[in-house]
Amino acid sequence: MRKLVTALFLAALSIAAAPEQPQEANGYTRYELLAPGSGKFRIVYDITAVRPGATAYFNPIRKGSTASDESVVDRATGKPLAMKVVSGKEAQATGYPDADPTYDYIRVALARPVPADGGEARLRIFKTYEDAKSYHRDGDTIVFERSLGVKRNAVVLPAGFGLVDCNYPSQVAQEADGRLRISFLNDTPAEAPLRLTARPMTLSAAPSSVRDRIDERAAQTRDIVYDLREPETSTFDLYHDYTEERAGTSRYINVVRPGSHASNPSARNLDTGETIAAQILKGDAIAKAGISDPDLPKIDADTEIVVFPFAALKDGETIRLRMSETYTDTGRYKLVGDELVFDRSFGRPANAVVLPKGWMLTNSAVPATIGTTQDGRVRLDFLNPRTDEIGVLITARKAP
Repeated sequence: MRKLVTALFLAALSIAAAPEQPQEANGYTRYELLAPGSGKFRIVYDITAVRPGATAYFNPIRKGSTASDESVVDRATGKPLAMKVVSGKEAQATGYPDADPTYDYIRVALARPVPADGGEARLRIFKTYEDAKSYHRDGDTIVFERSLGVKRNAVVLPAGFGLVDCNYPSQVAQEADGRLRISFLNDTPAEAPLRLTARPMTLSAAPSSVRDRIDERAAQTRDIVYDLREPETSTFDLYHDYTEERAGTSRYINVVRPGSHASNPSARNLDTGETIAAQILKGDAIAKAGISDPDLPKIDADTEIVVFPFAALKDGETIRLRMSETYTDTGRYKLVGDELVFDRSFGRPANAVVLPKGWMLTNSAVPATIGTTQDGRVRLDFLNPRTDEIGVLITARKAP
């Protein structure tokens, strides 16, 4: 009996000590500055609820800001969601035990419970803040000064204003209506202490030949995780997440990098948890299947693609895909002597590499955030705010 009680106690202790999964992920905030002197800015906040089984999401209302004009839509369907403003204590009692009792929250009723095993509920929250401390005039200039905890952000200046100063490394681009957008990825663990100033300026719209070449890095939704098997196999599992937003689109095509071979493809709709079929095609089989795509390279005998079909998107709908594959690449992943070598270029903003169990990192040519997974493996996260590729070179040795 004593052994049983002790076992139950230890089990309960381990459950209590296990970290609870965070409420959210993949935040992106767009601040549209309204009339100078008003202290008001419109916020468009894309966020993903990720806690399995959650039926509500809670968005805090920042202290010092007065919120108005709130609304929420489900990104998967484009349909509005029910929401209301609640106190921190009410948030604690209705689905968010982590809520700060001194805050107010926007409580959003999700369209469906968050699916298990990595499922998501993607939201777009609209609200207007009035906060003269964050947004104010200084003579003929306007100042936006705000500490930003979300890692991906954009600030859109009022029409007729040009950027004078910005203290955080940012991408600057003109929107179709001529307004300037200042956006960035924060690749540090701290909040971004953003301060920018702007003044009246005559701006003509950028030519489309320029605008079409500038893809907002902070708004990109592609990310990938490489799960390395033992290096002598030159094999790694990977999954990549992608959001498709184009109406009428009914498939995703993944072009296998030359020198790699794909196997075991599978996919899920992260919004619903449903399985999506997958098919590997190579060489002539691509043309025979009637597949043509502007992103496809010139097709030859060695061209290999993986096709993931889904129901064609209707206006307002989007889909979040998680596509998994196994790659073998003897040129980029191998064992050299007693050392693991992973040498691969990454083009996406967010990439992660998980070492095999029992291997310890010895070199990483590109700066990364380094942590340990729940099963004790080393994980490296690379966040690249630039638009170019990074040459990731990793080596590791067996732990003693």
